[in-house]
Amino acid sequence: MIIDPRYNELADGLIGFSTQLKKGERVLIDAFDVPDEMVIALVRAARARGAYPYVQINRARITRELHRGAEEAQFAPQAEVELARMQKMDAYVALRGSNNIFETSDVPSERVQLVSRLMKPVLDYRVGRTKWVVLRWPSAAMAQQAGMSTEAFEDFYFKVCTLDYSRLTPGMKALADLMERTDRVQIKGPGTDLSFSIKGIGARACGGRHNIPDGEVFSCPVRDSVEGHVQYNAPTVYLGTSFDNIRLAFRKGKVVEATGSNTARLNEILDSDAGARYIGEFALGFNPHILQPMRDILFDEKIAGSFHFTPGQAYEGVGNGNKSQVHWDMVCIQRPEYGGGEIWFDGKLIRKDGLFVPKSLHKLNPAYLLGSSR
Repeated sequence: MIIDPRYNELADGLIGFSTQLKKGERVLIDAFDVPDEMVIALVRAARARGAYPYVQINRARITRELHRGAEEAQFAPQAEVELARMQKMDAYVALRGSNNIFETSDVPSERVQLVSRLMKPVLDYRVGRTKWVVLRWPSAAMAQQAGMSTEAFEDFYFKVCTLDYSRLTPGMKALADLMERTDRVQIKGPGTDLSFSIKGIGARACGGRHNIPDGEVFSCPVRDSVEGHVQYNAPTVYLGTSFDNIRLAFRKGKVVEATGSNTARLNEILDSDAGARYIGEFALGFNPHILQPMRDILFDEKIAGSFHFTPGQAYEGVGNGNKSQVHWDMVCIQRPEYGGGEIWFDGKLIRKDGLFVPKSLHKLNPAYLLGSSR
């Protein structure tokens, strides 16, 4: 079988760099509407390292139909089976493709919440106990979202996803170290005036180990410390529904007001459980190749000059203990063409209009990253 050399390059990166598979380890390849050739490339890459590949094939339209009629009596046993399988795995690679990002938009919200609740232990184990990496697969629908031709988008996709993410390491380490020493954060911009503490939370650099594309450092607010309001300027899709112009207002850490293009559905999601109205992540994005939102969060949260401020579940190890079935990365871009903005750590200006100010962080600015790119 002749396989596109870009598939092999991507597979080698996912198996070698992202999950760092070793001889004898087991990896679950979870493929959602992706070409068989890419799955085969992953199987071969895993075997080349002496690992044992396992494959699950998914189809978005079939998943939609299953979820539309979801019952606890059906999904509770399935969750047990999938958790038992995940507990046998050392690594997890998911490629998610679909020609319709709104495929599940007509699944009743109570069914979505039921499936999310029952499958949460599988997700928690996968995130906390395996070496995992997740990425989208390019499609005509994604190209349309990005406002690009299919061929141009595919070229963009493989350029971003096969990047040598080790180039980000020095700047990411400096930013993570700074965030670990920081107490008070202030974010200012059009419609945004936020303040909160990240004292004692820690920070984690993301450079291609878990999400592809990548390029962020994240922390988390102290749960009750968030005050003020934020206006997100990147569109978002969550649980199959599209949202624009989301605005959140906070008091003592809790979202007390939420508006947007679909205010009713927004608040319905934020009322999913007690933790959904508290923030579970704060992150700065700096991938120099990703500049515009395309309603795909694995790309949008890495946009150069952006931050995301995430209602819902906090990550273990770098979190505030908040628990929720929701984890909704909402993005605000602060480059000049999006209105600009500032981020301050303990009274010191860290980023202005999307560019890092301290000399120690200049290696995260596009001029440096693109200058050193191949």
